[in-house]
Amino acid sequence: MTNSSSNSSANTSTLIQNGRLIDPQSGVDKITPIAIQNGKIVALGDAIPDDFQADSILDAEGLWVLPGIIDLSAYLREPGLENKTRIPHETYAAVSAGITRICCMPETASPIDSGAVVKLIRGKVKQAGFAQVSMIGAMTQKLAGEQLSPMGSLKYVGCVGVTQGWNPIKDLATLRKCMEYASTYELPLFLHPLEHSLMETGGIHEGALATRLGLPPVPVAAETAAMAQIISLVEETHTPVHFCRLSTAKSIHLLKQAKQDGLPITADVAIHQLFLSEMDLCDYNPLCHTVPPLRSERDRDVLRQALADGLLDAICSDHQPHEIDAKLAPFEETSPGISGFETLLPLSLRLVEENVIDLNQALAYLTCQPARLIGSSEGTLQEGAVANLSLFDPDIFWQLDAEKLLSNGKNTPFSGWSFNGKTVQTLIKGKTVYTA
Repeated sequence: MTNSSSNSSANTSTLIQNGRLIDPQSGVDKITPIAIQNGKIVALGDAIPDDFQADSILDAEGLWVLPGIIDLSAYLREPGLENKTRIPHETYAAVSAGITRICCMPETASPIDSGAVVKLIRGKVKQAGFAQVSMIGAMTQKLAGEQLSPMGSLKYVGCVGVTQGWNPIKDLATLRKCMEYASTYELPLFLHPLEHSLMETGGIHEGALATRLGLPPVPVAAETAAMAQIISLVEETHTPVHFCRLSTAKSIHLLKQAKQDGLPITADVAIHQLFLSEMDLCDYNPLCHTVPPLRSERDRDVLRQALADGLLDAICSDHQPHEIDAKLAPFEETSPGISGFETLLPLSLRLVEENVIDLNQALAYLTCQPARLIGSSEGTLQEGAVANLSLFDPDIFWQLDAEKLLSNGKNTPFSGWSFNGKTVQTLIKGKTVYTA
């Protein structure tokens, strides 16, 4: 699957008319035309010159014109796990959902710990021609948690940050060295707070349900103990840290305190943690097997409130596509993760419908705010910005069928859920890469 048009001589100028342009960064929310030339937005509304010659005109009447979504966390599985999926399938699934840039996370089979791996992935992404991909490199070689990776080289080849993912690190001394080394190259640190000595493989949130189901318990402290240690190191080193995939109310308390203390700390949440809880595991549903585990309903509600209060900085999909067999074993033996690209925007807009956050907040958490976290100027529709955007029809009512997901990963617990609105067209650098 490749997008041949992305490599051909596509239109160099486009005029989008009659669409409702919503741009959280500039605060614009109105029906206005948008002019695109040579991959960039050149003018909006009355600022479009009368003599602007468009090679193509898109009538967006009744549609929303949205900045391209920047997803801070996805596992593309290639190279190393091609049995699960391949880059063309996943980047196409992403653009079908209005996601124009993906942050690819390293994993043990594909640790992104050298310039060669970065170039290999970039070549496959370019050949596919769909969503753009930024890479978050490995903090240690092969993610083994011992020797530091060549962070200078990773920065040179374009990595937007480094992480240890869910892999353990040898000790706090090694973590501190990683933080100081990354700071030298101004590489953002994306850290998953997880104390592995408290983490049970195949476990669920510690509580009455875990006891009743006989599944290994994962206490809240598995997240908060690690988070407290990292915060202590940030106080010592002044190294900026982004916390990935927070899941508990106590983590939000630590985050709030750290921000009040003026520490350079940011954090995100996976979209599924805002809707699901441990109660969705009552029937041992392996589609709800995640790391961190789904927490209590109270934790979920506190995460939602943190969004409303602006404590969190981004919402991501934490997209983890799996082959069918990966979810067919007994719960504790299944692979954790949810295929999340195609539910990221619909679920975020459901938060608006449920009056958790407003539309401007929801879009900011998906566009301009994650863009800032990776040092990107994307995520906006302002004049001069790269023309990465989508056209969204708010009047389409649809029901999710897991078998019809464009991702090769059909592992979603949201099959059968109904949603309002759908992406109907996506443009990257002014070129259409997806049409419904």
